[in-house]
Amino acid sequence: MLEHVRHDGMRMAMRGIVAAFALLGLSACGLSPMYAGGGNGAVARGLAAVEVAPIAGREGWLLRNELVDRLGAAGAEAPRYRLDVRLDDELEALGILADDTVSRERRTLRARYQLVDVSSGEILLDATDGIDAGIDVVGSEYATIAAEQTALENLSRVLADEIVTRLSLTLRRAQ
Repeated sequence: MLEHVRHDGMRMAMRGIVAAFALLGLSACGLSPMYAGGGNGAVARGLAAVEVAPIAGREGWLLRNELVDRLGAAGAEAPRYRLDVRLDDELEALGILADDTVSRERRTLRARYQLVDVSSGEILLDATDGIDAGIDVVGSEYATIAAEQTALENLSRVLADEIVTRLSLTLRRAQ
């Protein structure tokens, strides 16, 4: 029994040593956390200094709200950057049945956006992202409209995440 306990203790010590060497190797490779420093880190402060310009339409309103929530710019001092977004929202019929009724739709939300340094007017990022969702068309018109709206809300959330990730990478490189 004592031999078994001693063997387990040596195994645990070896695991600890291997883990320590792995961490040392990881730190030597140049990787660093994107949001190092938490809310006071360089990337978080950069994101909080981004003002999101108004975006046209209901879909623009949804996307802008999602972006503002993620950027944390509420109550920040004068913005250092401006995010200009042009949005394209498209709803198209995919599945057509024999009686010419639509059974499936695809909603596509595309954003072309630019991150502009307010003081110099320099464009730091010019990118396009897009996402789509499939929607089943059912017998109830109300249910179909609700599904289309839900798809738009979900697409806005995911698209905002993609835009903020790209902004984070851009701001990190600028540091």
